[in-house]
Amino acid sequence: MKKLKEKLLKATVKGFTLVEMLIVLLIISVLLLLFVPNLTKQKDSVTKTGNQAVVKVVESQKELYAVANPTAGEPSAETLANEGYITNEQLETYNKHVGQ
Repeated sequence: MKKLKEKLLKATVKGFTLVEMLIVLLIISVLLLLFVPNLTKQKDSVTKTGNQAVVKVVESQKELYAVANPTAGEPSAETLANEGYITNEQLETYNKHVGQ
């Protein structure tokens, strides 16, 4: 009988209980609730910074155009896009954020 009991004890595999698994899931859920809102705020911040960079690029391209073509005066953003100084995506972003 002793050998059978020892054999059964060796054969059983210890695992996690249901309560332990629920505690782990609860901890993971709380961590997700803390980090997901921060990630969306960072995404908004990155988008805002990128848009500000596009505005600066367009303004510097306006200055370069004015230096290259002194008789033309200050160009519009559409002129820069037509001349190849900026891309159409930069033009759209610039128009959205400057309000033209």
